[in-house]
Amino acid sequence: MSLPLRQNLRVGAYLMARRLRRDRHFPLVLELEPLFACNLACAGCGKIQHPIDILRKRMTVEEAVGAVEECGAPVVSIAGGEPLLHPKIDEIVGALVARKRFVYLCTNAVLMPRKLDRFRPSPYFSWAVHIDGLRERHDESVCRDGVFDEAVEAVREAKRRGFRVTTNTTFFSTDSPKTVRDVLDFLNDDLQVDAMMISPGYAYEKAPDQEHFLGVEQTTRMFREAFSGGGRRRWRLNHTPLFLDFLEGRVDFECTAWGIPSYSVLGWQRPCYLMADGYASTYKELVESTDWSSYGRGRDPRCANCMAHCGYEPTAVMATAGSVRQSLRAVVGTV
Repeated sequence: MSLPLRQNLRVGAYLMARRLRRDRHFPLVLELEPLFACNLACAGCGKIQHPIDILRKRMTVEEAVGAVEECGAPVVSIAGGEPLLHPKIDEIVGALVARKRFVYLCTNAVLMPRKLDRFRPSPYFSWAVHIDGLRERHDESVCRDGVFDEAVEAVREAKRRGFRVTTNTTFFSTDSPKTVRDVLDFLNDDLQVDAMMISPGYAYEKAPDQEHFLGVEQTTRMFREAFSGGGRRRWRLNHTPLFLDFLEGRVDFECTAWGIPSYSVLGWQRPCYLMADGYASTYKELVESTDWSSYGRGRDPRCANCMAHCGYEPTAVMATAGSVRQSLRAVVGTV
């Protein structure tokens, strides 16, 4: 696990306070979507299939800050769409950093070179660049040639300017243990990003490509073999050891959909970032009016093959916090 010590301590204290209050539903990370528009049309994405009037919507700075303060999550992942298309994305980031939230700005990096001057390095701010494989595989995933090279150069420039840079890689059935190892070796050793997040792709109902999403057995088999060479201990992975165990099929968890709530231009999305069963107007309404027990593998067919980090990493974090052994294991992984 490769997280800054400051963030580890803050999240640990937050978890302890929530446990002492015996809170049942509380957020670890807020998935903030200030717009749905994007400058790419990836075949495996189901986020840009909205009507044009929705794609034109932009969240205000006040709405973004209000959502963060309302739910109280210590970490904010700003996604989309492509957040760098938002005309005030730097103001949103600045306002959240000023409130000492840990902000991850997810981006395909195409616009990063033109936007870097609008941001400042901070221990509370990280770029999260999508890299879905090496050159051929990534460009195929995003349906445009040349994007891999643009993203790599943007990462290098951001690193030169002193920013913390992480990556987010999604894997599909077109991947193999070798492609997993190859991209993680490149990101870890050649590009030397600060941390890497990985996840099997979720089968969005509206995604143009419906043929290449992984099933549970395919996922666990692929990651078990990919991790078998010892790279898992060497790679700077931005995950708990228990979540990586989950990807390998060594432990099983229930989904904690409420652990990473999603707030967008349409409101608080039920039940999670991946599924849209309506929207709540407030975080309180989301938590109290959503039937959380009806979601997850074995309960909702849409969840049958989901092993995405946004549902299961919160479960792994809770399990880690509730175990001295697992907590020590996670601490050792940060050294």
